[in-house]
Amino acid sequence: MRSLLYVPIIHSSADLGSLAKDVAKRGRADLGEDLWEEHRKTVDGFWDALSNYFDSMDVSGMKIYQDGMLAGEEIGRKIVEEGVKSGSRNYELVSKLLKKGAVLVKTEDFKLVKEERDRLLAITRAKSTVHKIIAFLQYKFVKDKLLNKRDNFIAKRVNETLKHGEQGILFIGAYHNIKDRLHNIIQLTGIKEVEKVRQYHRLLPFYDKHRKQIRQLGKYLVSEVEV
Repeated sequence: MRSLLYVPIIHSSADLGSLAKDVAKRGRADLGEDLWEEHRKTVDGFWDALSNYFDSMDVSGMKIYQDGMLAGEEIGRKIVEEGVKSGSRNYELVSKLLKKGAVLVKTEDFKLVKEERDRLLAITRAKSTVHKIIAFLQYKFVKDKLLNKRDNFIAKRVNETLKHGEQGILFIGAYHNIKDRLHNIIQLTGIKEVEKVRQYHRLLPFYDKHRKQIRQLGKYLVSEVEV
């Protein structure tokens, strides 16, 4: 049997590299300083809950598949440590797991990740409103196609590298759709409900209209993991 812990994640600004400052600036502008700070605390609480869950787990030999991870072994470890230095809670947790004996696996295709990042950078770096709109429309046009290609590649990597008798952990953005692409012989265990993570993302920009529901979702996200 092969088993995989499926962890739908919320990216913090620190996970976004060169996009981080622009994303944080836009978040504050769209949500307001108070709500952005509340969101930031929710994200931190979410990662605290995940970290506490994995603290008590023996992960020696388990394979780590990470959203956006372009390499494994030593190069991958260097990418993780750079992420830790930038303040990424995601990479901080991955680093802890690697130090406990987990094994990092190349998860994504460089060209696909680069294309998506380049298109997002084009939006944030546009010098005029017109150019920003054009860049946004160009990204929107290919977004689903790119995500589909990335999901196919990620699933293929898991299917090919997670061998009989092995266990893995997949840290993946909530809007990815990997489950249906994995081989049926892989036993999946969800860590946090994907749909609730997606709902939080979808409703947050409309906080005034969905205040109660967002706060309920926030409480769920920071709650102790129960599997």
